[in-house]
Amino acid sequence: MQQGLYPVSILCRALGVSRSGLHAWQNRVPSARAQADARLATVIKAVHIEHRQAYGTRRLWRVLVSRGEMCGRHRVARLRQRHGVVTLRRQRFLRARATYQKMPAAPNRLAWPFMAAAPDRVWVGDITHVPTREGWLYLATVLDVCSRRVVGWAMASQQTRDLTERALHMAIVHRRPASGLILHHDQGSQYTSARYRAKVEAAKMVLSMSRPGMPYDNAMAESFFGTLKLEGLPDKPFATREAARLAVFEYIEVFYNRTRMHSALDYQSPARYEERFNRLGYVP
Repeated sequence: MQQGLYPVSILCRALGVSRSGLHAWQNRVPSARAQADARLATVIKAVHIEHRQAYGTRRLWRVLVSRGEMCGRHRVARLRQRHGVVTLRRQRFLRARATYQKMPAAPNRLAWPFMAAAPDRVWVGDITHVPTREGWLYLATVLDVCSRRVVGWAMASQQTRDLTERALHMAIVHRRPASGLILHHDQGSQYTSARYRAKVEAAKMVLSMSRPGMPYDNAMAESFFGTLKLEGLPDKPFATREAARLAVFEYIEVFYNRTRMHSALDYQSPARYEERFNRLGYVP
């Protein structure tokens, strides 16, 4: 930066180095280790973008190893820090709900930590909204607690009872669960309606509901929405609801269910995690 303003001899004298040492440094060929680090840093940046800037060092390292990269986790952490590869962080918040309901809520049958011994034993569901310039796009989902897979979803321009029923219908048709499955929701009016409860009873499911004003009772569904908004949605509203629909569909069916690693699943995607149950001949 200063070489164009001052003679090299003066700069070397000010820095306490010899001119020969400066020229040797300028002409030095990067070491094999430095070249390998530069190549690996390029790969790290590409994988970071590919996985929506969502993975921390441990997940990123596992992806690299799975692709044949010979590197240690601490080396990946060092290169991430050196090159400014930063994981996106979600905003933490609590959402309160009104305690008054027209129909009595079902009892809360889930307790932390949320676990299930096999797929299609416990499902959780909730509703969120996606901002667009045409107005809100509402999304209802049903997740399997065992595999974290989104087994049912539906989208609409209005937050109606039909929205949640379509998400549940998709899950039932695709998964064909056995009777006795626990279906957990919060106490939203869409879930406490007589029509929705009748659909749950017809499928021989056991309804469970969060306590009033306790979002942590449905933390898994809330966590998925936080992940979706962090990794799958832009900072600005979509131009249209259709653009939002396509983005949500791509995130759920292409990335989240089939690619995204979960630490709770031994760093496997939901689809890959369920494969081991299929190999064992699991029947829901």
